[in-house]
Amino acid sequence: MKPILLKRAATAVLGLGLALAAAAQSFPTQPVKIIVPQTPGGASDTLARVIGQKLSEKWGQPVVVENRAGAGGNIGMEGVARAAPDGTTLLMSYSGTHAINGALYKKLPFDPVKDFEPVATLATLPFVIVARAGAKHASVADVIASARSGALTYGSAGNGSVNHLLGVMFGQAAGIPLTHVPYRGAAPAMQDLMAGQIDLVFTSLPSVSGAIKQGSLRPIALTSRQRAAAFGSIPTIAEAGFKDFDVNPWFGLFAPAGTPSAVIRKINADVNELLKSPEVVEKFTGQGAVPFASDPQQFDALLREDIAKWSAVVKSSGASLD
Repeated sequence: MKPILLKRAATAVLGLGLALAAAAQSFPTQPVKIIVPQTPGGASDTLARVIGQKLSEKWGQPVVVENRAGAGGNIGMEGVARAAPDGTTLLMSYSGTHAINGALYKKLPFDPVKDFEPVATLATLPFVIVARAGAKHASVADVIASARSGALTYGSAGNGSVNHLLGVMFGQAAGIPLTHVPYRGAAPAMQDLMAGQIDLVFTSLPSVSGAIKQGSLRPIALTSRQRAAAFGSIPTIAEAGFKDFDVNPWFGLFAPAGTPSAVIRKINADVNELLKSPEVVEKFTGQGAVPFASDPQQFDALLREDIAKWSAVVKSSGASLD
């Protein structure tokens, strides 16, 4: 190519790059939607609404949280994977869907890695083993003793859910039999727990924080290695003698594959700034969550690491869905 043509091509590329950067800095110029692939009231929904409100204030544009539950999170995830890659449709996901479903479902209408761009992590959040108030199980030691002396049941949001797999992991670590009772969602599992139909549930801390504070549910132990700041009286499984037990799922935002990198960097920077806000920190920690900032490359590495880890747990559990 002649020098004059090379110069013109370089100028055109530079001009395009500057135009894209300018467009990213003015993002968004229209409302943004955050799709939560779970029902209202859970951890994903709670965290999405906190960060969505603050992003709306920062951007001067509405940020709407929309719940699209079903098929273990796959309905909402597919909707985002097929959305326009312009940053105006984001997915609120967590390791319980994004790192597990690829191993759990024989066929997915999307690829959890290739069809999404990691944008920003929001928080890590422990799960908690809960029993109904007044139950005989008050500690990890009580649970182990009961399981060794007779059948002990735990409910989950369905086969292959984090709630299910945590029971598998804990049972293997403690060397005890636990009978899994799958439900079509976390809510009916919790209803049966309260009614005394099952013994335990492994669930996210925000989804039961109110019931714990009111005394209608008894927390037994957290799945994270560290205690939660706002729930300091709840011990951890690690403290009960299982020092390597540490399950602390991450929650974060994804965009459809092909979303301009400049837009992703803009959203990431704005989210990371908000995660330092005292108001956001207070709201997150009040739910038992720990604010967790990262860049898109770090988030991508974390996702791939978790896919490998959870795939092994899924295989060990024998869970599989069509």
